[in-house]
Amino acid sequence: MSQPNDLPFSQSCENNKQPILTQLEKLLAHAKHVLEVAGGTGQHAAYFAEALPQLRWQTSDIPSALAGLNSRITQSNLENLPAALALDVDHQSWLLGTWPTTPAPLADPTLGDNALRAGEQFEKALYDTLGKNAAIKAGPFDALFSANSLHIMSEGSVTNFFLGAGKLLAEDALLIVYGPFNYGGKFTSPSNEEFDAWLKERNSVSGIRNFEAVCSIADIANFEFEQDIDMPANNRLLVWRKRAAE
Repeated sequence: MSQPNDLPFSQSCENNKQPILTQLEKLLAHAKHVLEVAGGTGQHAAYFAEALPQLRWQTSDIPSALAGLNSRITQSNLENLPAALALDVDHQSWLLGTWPTTPAPLADPTLGDNALRAGEQFEKALYDTLGKNAAIKAGPFDALFSANSLHIMSEGSVTNFFLGAGKLLAEDALLIVYGPFNYGGKFTSPSNEEFDAWLKERNSVSGIRNFEAVCSIADIANFEFEQDIDMPANNRLLVWRKRAAE
């Protein structure tokens, strides 16, 4: 489905952006610079950046999603919403905590043509959005937000999401995740069970994640769990805070 101007569009984003904003207004009251992972259509980025002008909202996504995402950002014309950057949670620059300060080398040619092309695509997208001076630092960030992403990623990518965030974010930074979650290995509603089946039919590595497993990964990545906020349509808003290094 598209809007009249042919920008990428998600009805679920339209439905949930105001309930999420209501919570972000409180959670990000003292934040200055937010990184959004998996910006998608850009509807959240544009809406939140406009409603929270005190924040610099840096959105991001995998290279193949940047064109549509940046089209919406350009149309939004907001000073606190810069161009979206390439971010792949499975890329070594993210896992090393250097994203996007120092782009990592291209993929190892010994991994095969597909891996090499993926590495080249990521680096090109990062250079395109950062410009010739690829060492420009997009951060530091005092919060990270991601919506409806963990159930699209593989389990391994979910782990990488938290591990990279743990390397990138400074002490006391918030990590905020929106989406559906299972508790005790059980679905919270029939609609979530149906949604999980639909996800797995599209991609076998996708699926609604278990709250307890996600919290365990976050703990390993040095995040302290703070809040589990009930949201409309059987979704949750989970909040962690980066612990001080021991």
